[in-house]
Amino acid sequence: MLRSIKQLYGDSLGTAEGEIGHVKDFYFDDLQWAVRYVVVDTGSWLPGRLVLLSPHAFGSFYQDGESLLVNLTRRQIEDSPAIESHKPVSRQYEEEYFRYYGWPSYWNGDGMWGTTGFPMVPPPHLVPIMEESRGGRSADGDDPHLRSAKAITGYHIQTHEGAIGHVTDFMIDDKSWAIRHLVVETGHWYAGKEIVISPTHVERISYEESTVFVNVTKETIRDAPEFHTPQPAYHDTRNFN
Repeated sequence: MLRSIKQLYGDSLGTAEGEIGHVKDFYFDDLQWAVRYVVVDTGSWLPGRLVLLSPHAFGSFYQDGESLLVNLTRRQIEDSPAIESHKPVSRQYEEEYFRYYGWPSYWNGDGMWGTTGFPMVPPPHLVPIMEESRGGRSADGDDPHLRSAKAITGYHIQTHEGAIGHVTDFMIDDKSWAIRHLVVETGHWYAGKEIVISPTHVERISYEESTVFVNVTKETIRDAPEFHTPQPAYHDTRNFN
């Protein structure tokens, strides 16, 4: 089942012991196009603190009303390595984080989830993404491929023939945590309709220009079926190739 990331913002998160906060953002990597962390605003429980929760903390999505259930204790979350919200997530932090929870790392191995196969559903074949003015890792160890879904929302979509709209949402697979579609609102040339574009069509992302470059034609965009974000989940996975 596919879910809208935008619809999950603000949803509460809870453990068996009670609520721990709400969904603030999602961090995904733009090489495998998989969500790596849910960013949690802990609210009044841990005032002023954000925490990261890996999909390992959920397995597949399970919602109890408007609450996402986490398979951890409050104490585990409270004692987890702290993040600095104004800085990128470093690989050094990720290594410490995964050691703390005892989870296998996703960056070792060729699969979406490293060598473990979690959460079992294999990713589609993806076009390798190039980044402008960025190497594989920055000098201070930050991973340039780990990105905020909120930050990418609003980025322009650029074809070889020109701009065609901007990113409004992402549709994620609630079993694999893979991003299956970018939801794009087209410009006035296309009546402002929303369509979906698969990450397989993304050539590169320019963070300097706030632009996602795609290898589809304007004609394909014009002829693509209009997409309506479902309430609350999206079952029809049709998409143009």
